[in-house]
Amino acid sequence: MEAFAYKGISDGKYVEGDIEALNLDEASHKLKEQKIIITNLVRTSKKKKETKDKKEKKKSSLFGKKKAKVEDVLIFSKQFATMVKAGLPILQVLAMLRDQLESPAMRDVVEDIRKSLEGGVTLSTCFNKYPELFDNVYVNLIKAGEASGKLDVFLLKIVESLEKKEGIKKKIKGALMYPSIMFTVAITVSVFMLIKVVPVFAKMYDGMGIELPGSTAAIMGMSDFLRGTGGQLMFLFLVIFFVVFRYVTTKNEKIKYLWHKQVLKLPIFGDMILKSMLARISLIMGNLSAAGVNLLESLEIAKSVSNNVVVLESLENVKKGVFSGDTLTKLFLKDKLFPPTFSQLISVGEQTGQLDEMFGSVAKYYESEFDTVVENLSSLIEPIMIVFMGVMIGGLMIAMYSPIFNVGALIGG
Repeated sequence: MEAFAYKGISDGKYVEGDIEALNLDEASHKLKEQKIIITNLVRTSKKKKETKDKKEKKKSSLFGKKKAKVEDVLIFSKQFATMVKAGLPILQVLAMLRDQLESPAMRDVVEDIRKSLEGGVTLSTCFNKYPELFDNVYVNLIKAGEASGKLDVFLLKIVESLEKKEGIKKKIKGALMYPSIMFTVAITVSVFMLIKVVPVFAKMYDGMGIELPGSTAAIMGMSDFLRGTGGQLMFLFLVIFFVVFRYVTTKNEKIKYLWHKQVLKLPIFGDMILKSMLARISLIMGNLSAAGVNLLESLEIAKSVSNNVVVLESLENVKKGVFSGDTLTKLFLKDKLFPPTFSQLISVGEQTGQLDEMFGSVAKYYESEFDTVVENLSSLIEPIMIVFMGVMIGGLMIAMYSPIFNVGALIGG
C-alpha cells in the first residue's frame, strides 16, 4: 500500500488529508466513493522515485530517447479529436495513432493509455497518469466529455485551447526575438572592437604623441579594463549575480512575490504578459464552465495558467471569495490585478446566466488586445534598436577616429 495526500471539496467545504491505496487510480476511486471532488492528489512517498525517474530520463535522452514535446501533444490531440469525431472506436483510434505518430516518446505514452483503457480504466484517468504532458484542464475536459457523452466536442475544445496557448507563446517569442538579436549583436560587436580593434588605435596614437579627446581616452580606458583582470572580474560578477538572482527569486517567497509583481508592472511587456494570461484564464474558465465543472474547481484549475505568484494569489483570493458567497464580478473588481473591463464583461455573464459564453467573449477580447500590444511593440522596438546600435557602434567608431580628424584639421590649417 502507498500513501497519497489529497485536497478537494466535500459538501461545499474544503477538505484535505491522506489516504492509502495500491495506486493512484485506486486512491482516486476511494475518494470518489466518499463523494469528494478531487482538486489535487499526489503520492506522498514519491520523492526518491521521482529523482530516480528524472535521472533515468536524463540518461535516456542522452542516449537518443527524447521526451515528448508540446508540439507532439498538440499533433496527437488534433488527430485524436478528428478520429473520435469521425465515430471511430477509441481503442482503435489509439492503436492507429500509436503506429502513425513520429515521436517515439509519444508513441509509448499512447500505447500505455491504450493498454490502461483496455484494462477498464477510464480515459481521463489514463491521461491523468502523465501530468507533464496533459495538464488539469486537459484531463478535466476529457472527464466532462466522458460524463456528457460528447467526448468529440470536448476534445475539439482541448485542441482549441492548446492552439491558442501555443499561439500566444509564439507571439511573445516573436516579439522578443528581434530586439534580443539586435541587442546581442550590438554588445558582441562593441566588446569585440574594445578588445581587438581599440588596442591597435591606442598603439598608433601613442606613436603619434597627440593629445586625445576625452571620449577617445574613455574608450581606451574601457578597453584596458576589459582586457585586464577588471573584465574577468566583471564577467564573474555577472555570472554570480545571475545565479544568485535566479536562486533568490525561486526560493525566497517574499522576493519572488516582489519580482513577479514588478514583472507585471514592466512598461509594455507587463501589459502584454497580463493580457495573455487573462485570455488564457478566460478561455479555460469558459471551457470548464461549459463542461459543467464546479466554479471553485474551475478557479483551482485556472491557476495552472501561470507560475506568477501574484496571479496565483489573486485567483486563490477569488476562489475563497466565491466559497464565502461573493459574486465573481465583485471579487474581480476588488482585485487590482484584473482590469475594470474584465469585471464588467463577467458581470454581464453573471446577470444573463451565460457565464461560459461570456468567458469565451472575454478570451477573444483579450486575445485581440494582446495582438494589438504585440503589433505595437514590434513597430516600436525596430526604430529603437536601430538607434541603439547606431549610438553604440557609431559612437565608438567616431570616438576612435576623432583624433585622426583633429590631426587632419591641424595639417590642413
